[in-house]
Amino acid sequence: MEHLERCAWFLRGTLVRAAVRRYLPWVLVAAMLAGSVLKELSPLPECYLSNKRNVLNVYFVKVAWAWTVCLLLPFIALTNYHLTGKAGLVLRRLSTLLVGTAIWYFCTALFSNIEHYTGSCYQSPALEGIRQEHQSKQQCHREGGFWHGFDISGHSFLLTFCALMIVEEMAVLDEVKTDRGHHLHTAITTLVVALGFLTLIWVWMFLCTAVYFHNLTQKVFGTFFGLLGWYGTYGYWYLKSFSPGLPPQSSSLTLKQDTYKK
Repeated sequence: MEHLERCAWFLRGTLVRAAVRRYLPWVLVAAMLAGSVLKELSPLPECYLSNKRNVLNVYFVKVAWAWTVCLLLPFIALTNYHLTGKAGLVLRRLSTLLVGTAIWYFCTALFSNIEHYTGSCYQSPALEGIRQEHQSKQQCHREGGFWHGFDISGHSFLLTFCALMIVEEMAVLDEVKTDRGHHLHTAITTLVVALGFLTLIWVWMFLCTAVYFHNLTQKVFGTFFGLLGWYGTYGYWYLKSFSPGLPPQSSSLTLKQDTYKK
């Protein structure tokens, strides 16, 4: 338990700072651009992480939204109820996960449709010989063809959105004080460690995506939609009264608004 406490203390000190919430979006944008330039000008040699079948991609990134929801749901419920004692307010705050799910579903469906309507089926990865008879990606792959369209980076979108959402929700830890001998303390500490490591995985895999996959335009659009989903909620809508609201904090709404304006 002592090691868990130390790890939680480190992650709280690293991820809960207002500066992290303020600058992480810019760090992600800079990393995406730098990684994309490196990929185009001086590609890195192939490695385990450049293989789409690596463990982190298959068991984490492919189901990134599920991991994020499964850990944020108990975290939001426990921390918000501990601070407010109001079940109604907790349910209101948990609706952020429903909003996030709607954003995830809409964007992934949009990306899929864009790839479909801009794509064609080819006989080889070299984009030779268009197969006119195949009008969908699924049919093309089923018949051994290769579909090529404008494939907006879903990884860039989702990893950006998930990392920023977790960091926003962890801001509540500035207010949470629990008795170290209490079961609630153990539960929250465990969730802090899990969410902290999950955030590090999302950022790391975002960097791998920037360096190894997609072209610059596809990653720019993916990252843009991730930032739009985050800012449209935590930076704008959640500041309003008719919304799920921001995590409970002692700082005033005005200070929160000023944070996003800077």
